[in-house]
This record gives sequence, structure tokens and C-alpha cells, in this order.
Amino acid sequence: MPRVSKEQTDLNRTAIEQASSKLFREKGFNGVSVADLMAAAGLTHGGFYGHFASKDELAAVACATAFSEASARWEERMKPTTNEQQALYAIIDGYLSSQKVRDVGSGCPGAALTTDVAREPLDKPVRAAYVAGTEELIEILASLCTSPDAAVRRKTALAQWSMLVGAMAVARATEGYPISNELLAVAREQLIGNTAP
Repeated sequence: MPRVSKEQTDLNRTAIEQASSKLFREKGFNGVSVADLMAAAGLTHGGFYGHFASKDELAAVACATAFSEASARWEERMKPTTNEQQALYAIIDGYLSSQKVRDVGSGCPGAALTTDVAREPLDKPVRAAYVAGTEELIEILASLCTSPDAAVRRKTALAQWSMLVGAMAVARATEGYPISNELLAVAREQLIGNTAP
């Protein structure tokens, strides 16, 4: 059998990371087997261990990938804005959408993976990946707070993050019922109030 090129190996690894990032958000860590992950990437089960030592290692990488994607989405939403208030509105409006309730696989890992990560032992690498990704998104929110006090900016961002993630998680759990959209609307109102552009 011919040897796979370095370029193809890198492409295969990226495909595994992206497929895993989506599937873990959709089905949780325990709801997806290595065979499922490899099939979603268009690869055979046998090639998995050439890229990752374990499913735990892949879970951490997939979690980090999902947070990187979320950060990039936030940065993209902020590009056309002209001030912090508009940027915050763009993030909140995009995050608290009914489309994101249904599209778990490409949504924020904060809400999609929170329960799965909480069930993992403290020493699992996915915990560190989740914390690092959470901190990155909180830093973005803090950068949009206009207070000169760093402690106030951090507290504000922590509260915003908690409401975003909590509202999305509960909206997903109640999808199909009126309360789902009500949760999104109230969270949006509380987070941006009368400051919407």
C-alpha cells in the first residue's frame, strides 16, 4: 500500500478534528464512537490511532477547535461594527438565535459541551481545552465593556457569558415549546436592554 503524504496526513487530521468537533457538540462524548468519528471524516476506523493516542485526546482537540471556530465567528460578527456597543449586540444577537438552538453541531461549544465536560474527571484534557476556550470568549466580551476598571470588565463578561450559555442550553432543552423562544428573547433583552443599535 502506498505511503500517505505529509500533506494528505495533515488533511486527514483536520477532517477528523472538524468532524469530531461537530459530532461531539451534536451527540456528546459518549454518544459517538471512534468509528462514527472516522466515518464522518470519510476515513477508516483503523487510521484513528495514527493521528490521536486516544478518544480523550481527540475530545480535547475537538473542543479547542470548536472554541476557535466560535471565536472566529464572533470576530467576523464584530468586523462591520463601529463601537463596542454594536459589537456586543452583534455577538448577542447572533448567539441567541433560534437557528443556533437547532444547529447544535456548528454552535457554541460553551452551551453544547458544558454538561459533557462537567461529567469528565478533572484530569481529562478536555477540561483544560474547555476552560481555555471559555476564557478566550470571556476576554472578547470583556474587551467590549467600556468600564476603565478591569475587575468590572471581567465581572460583566462573566455574567454575560453565563447568561448566553445558560439561555442557549435551556432553550435547546425546551426546543419546540414556547418557553424556548421566550428564554432567548428575555436573555437578549437582559443582555442588551435598550442599547440595541
